[in-house]
Amino acid sequence: MDTENRSEVKTIAIVGPECTGKSDLARFLAQYYQTVWVPEFARSYIDTLNRPYEKQDLVAIAKGQIKAEEELIVKANRLLFCDTNLLVIKIWSEFKYGECDPEILKGIRSRKYDLHLLTSVDVPWVEDPQREHPDKREFLYGLYKTDLIKSNVNFVEIRGLGELRRKTAVHAIAKMLKEPRSHVSKS
Repeated sequence: MDTENRSEVKTIAIVGPECTGKSDLARFLAQYYQTVWVPEFARSYIDTLNRPYEKQDLVAIAKGQIKAEEELIVKANRLLFCDTNLLVIKIWSEFKYGECDPEILKGIRSRKYDLHLLTSVDVPWVEDPQREHPDKREFLYGLYKTDLIKSNVNFVEIRGLGELRRKTAVHAIAKMLKEPRSHVSKS
């Protein structure tokens, strides 16, 4: 895809607290729409560290997430699904460190998404070495929702399990694209 056609690709960011099904939803939606998705860069970055991550790592993670989005948008078929975006890094930084690096905030202002899917905490917690706060998911969900409202961006809350969650996401995307609602089959 050339640079001219990149503007035709709609980007959808899937955001929310840890362990709310963002990756599963991104993977499903990319398959459903026969396109690509951007995995959460933080996971691979943290896996390569031989130490706990620190505040300054969040800037490197933000840059890596942007780079991954830029690399994959040229491979996208009309839609690009992003498993997280810089909002996730901002919320996490403010929660964990009490502030967010200005470079991350600048990155947020420079990135535009056609739709945000905010994943609810109504899915079971699954232990993972990178997950830190199972008891703070409701609180963090409130921070995401407040930030999305304040930012005045297009977002839809994604609730429920399995088929219901997928169907809500597909319907939100159909509405964004101004297409008839699509049928979601179990998979």
